[in-house]
Amino acid sequence: MPEPESKLSVQRGLTFITGLVECLCFAGAVFGWASLVFVLKEEGYFISMCVNTTTVNGTQSLDCSAQDEQFSLVFTIASFLNNFLTLPNGFLFDRFGTTVARLFGIFLYTMGTLMVSFSTAALDYLLFPALSLLAVGGILILMTNMQVGNLFGSRRSTIITLYNGAFDSSSALFLIIKLLHEVGISLRGSFLFLSACSIVHVLRTVFLLPRKFIPYPLPDHYTYGMNCGKSETAGTEVATNSPHKTAEETPLTKDAPVKQERSFRECLMSRFFVWHLLWLSVMQLRHYLFIGTLNPMLQRLTAGESSLVSQYTNAFAVTQLCGVLCAPWNGLIMDRHKSRPRAAGETEQEADLRASVLSLFLTALQCVLFSVCASSPSLPLQYLTFVLQVLNRSFLYGGNAAFLSVAFPSCHFGKLYGLVMALSAVFSLLQYPCFALVKGALHGDPLYVNIGLTLLSLLAFIHPLSVYLHCRRLASQRSKSRDTTTSS
Repeated sequence: MPEPESKLSVQRGLTFITGLVECLCFAGAVFGWASLVFVLKEEGYFISMCVNTTTVNGTQSLDCSAQDEQFSLVFTIASFLNNFLTLPNGFLFDRFGTTVARLFGIFLYTMGTLMVSFSTAALDYLLFPALSLLAVGGILILMTNMQVGNLFGSRRSTIITLYNGAFDSSSALFLIIKLLHEVGISLRGSFLFLSACSIVHVLRTVFLLPRKFIPYPLPDHYTYGMNCGKSETAGTEVATNSPHKTAEETPLTKDAPVKQERSFRECLMSRFFVWHLLWLSVMQLRHYLFIGTLNPMLQRLTAGESSLVSQYTNAFAVTQLCGVLCAPWNGLIMDRHKSRPRAAGETEQEADLRASVLSLFLTALQCVLFSVCASSPSLPLQYLTFVLQVLNRSFLYGGNAAFLSVAFPSCHFGKLYGLVMALSAVFSLLQYPCFALVKGALHGDPLYVNIGLTLLSLLAFIHPLSVYLHCRRLASQRSKSRDTTTSS
């Protein structure tokens, strides 16, 4: 291998590995909220909302349902902003490129970690902006990393889903903070360390990522980062400081102009976008409500026994680490056709869509199974619930990004990804009235809400059915066209 090619391979390998570490250790930490809540309760956050009550047998007990509701509200707002602000972040990314988007995301993430580190029981209101900043900064880190899949063409969907799986697994970060807290490391010390890690994020932005975008398909000898020369296309001058061509100025994953791409408006009005939005929204609501109410659910199932709550909270957080192992299977499902020749007349996009049907169907099926287990009042069964939850969540978000990348023009990816996350965030706001309903009218018993969410999850099967029928119709048209050609 020539020396320049070897250097490019090393740089791309480092970009991939460091991006994986970044997503795995930082980006999705906010979804480990259940572990952090355990620590925050021990530190006395929102303790003023606990009140003494008299039970039916005359004994005194401490009712902390209002405290649980406040913690749930913190997570509801953060998870909403995590998705809703992906829309303007997507426009920011498409307009200004990787460097600007990442520096903004790193700034938000650092401000969030600093706010948590300097919060106290007396300043517990700082949790509201802090967790929201962590969520929005984290999703920007993920969004700018997903383009790394363009460096590995035949494994593009696998890389995208792997990064999304790492994002899910990073929720275990709060478990590590919980365990460190139990051995004497303060909450402030842990979050100050996370703040200091932002220096590494900035260095990676400068040395291992492009200023603008990583294009797809990837030009020969594409360079980026500190090794990047100026753009070179057919009929233009060769860069004086690099022997290689670069397409860094090309918009994100913009394909060769062999056909007229659909407009952004046409994408929004398409059947694919509507059903995909429904597919994501109903399953995301189920996950957000489960994560946001995990601590009070465990309190109820264990009759308030603190050691059991801690044990199951740790088990849930440990299973989140498996997201990075589960997600690539979804990518392999979507990439499985790339090594096989396509049918006569079949386009690459049609082959990608056909491969996505199984992924979409399996994701919806996992969600229904997860929801059924989560509805059970059996405490030991929750171990299976945790496994199904992390499997489904890793398939859900990786599949979301991968489907958008194959079903729509790649020049609209940032905007479409942001919009679908923003609209699903509006839908996810239903988690808070669901929680209030359980705490109020249902007297802490979530059975009927869980049954309703399970039935709602069945709507997710519409999307894979729609894509399957579309692919079958295209195959039928190709067959008729061949028959007509043969007969003539």
